[in-house]
Order: sequence, then C-alpha cells, then structure tokens
Amino acid sequence: MTSIDTVPGWFSDDELDWVRDRLPILYVNAVPVRVDNTGAVTSVGLLLQAGPDQTISRAVVSGRVLYHERIRDALLRHLEKDLGPMALPGIPATPQPFTVAEYFPTPGTTPYHDPRQHAVALAYVVPVTGDCRPRQDALDLVWFTPEEAAGPDVQQEMAAGQGVLVRQALAHTGRLP
Repeated sequence: MTSIDTVPGWFSDDELDWVRDRLPILYVNAVPVRVDNTGAVTSVGLLLQAGPDQTISRAVVSGRVLYHERIRDALLRHLEKDLGPMALPGIPATPQPFTVAEYFPTPGTTPYHDPRQHAVALAYVVPVTGDCRPRQDALDLVWFTPEEAAGPDVQQEMAAGQGVLVRQALAHTGRLP
C-alpha cells in the first residue's frame, strides 16, 4: 500500500538537509509597507524574531517556495503566516521583484548570509492595509518610518543582510533617506 503525501512540496528534515547541501533553494522575501493615498511608503513593517542560536533580530517576511507553487501564492502564504490572516496584502496579479537576493552559507560572498544553505530569494515590496498580528515564529511586528528603517539603530538589529534588503526596497520605492 502506498501512502499519499498530504502536504505536497515539503521534505522531511533529513531530506531538506540533504537538498540544502546540494542545491540552491528558492525563497520569497516580502518587505511589508504602509502607503498613503498617493502610493508613497509611509512605514515599513519589520518582524522581531528569535534565531536558532537564541539571538533576537529584526527581519522581513521570508519563506520557501513550494514545489508547484506560484510565486504570488508563496507570498500570500508567508505574509499570512507571519502577519496574520487580516493583514490584507496588496499583491498584483503578476508580481515583479525589486531585486534577487542570493544568500550563501559562506559569509562575505554577497551581503546576504544563511549558514544553512545557498538560497535565492525574489524580493518584493508589498503594501499591507489590514490589521497585522504576528504569528508563527514572529515575536512582534513594529512599523518604522522609512528614515528609522534605514537608520543605523534598526539596521544593526537586522541579521543576514536583511538590512541591505530593506534599504534596497526603500531605494526602489524612492524613499531611501
């Protein structure tokens, strides 16, 4: 008798470790923003998370793209997972990333670092209009002005190069101070 995989696209922990040692993994990064009635970014939402080594840092929404999953669906899934079902993200029908971030297990190859794997992340700025309540691994969500998000205090709280990603997102939207 064969078993049916009820969660297609997921690997066991051992399988994922094996794959991570051999192949780049596709991710999405989402920088949640609030915009005014002209579409200008007024604030940037950053998660507060605890790392596996018990360090606390700020982060953007991030997660793997599943096998046979559309990028738009992956963005929606991870935004809901981290910000809650009432976040109401505004993702266009055909999302276009503002950058591609390559995370390497070797520090210094790019500004992005992930000790577990080589990951390629498509990065998006996503306007959010609803009520956000962090869930899953997120401890908190704080909305910063663009100036605060790009400033040294918040930037030093971000790990793995995500501060660079936030600055790139702000530059892409014309809001880098």
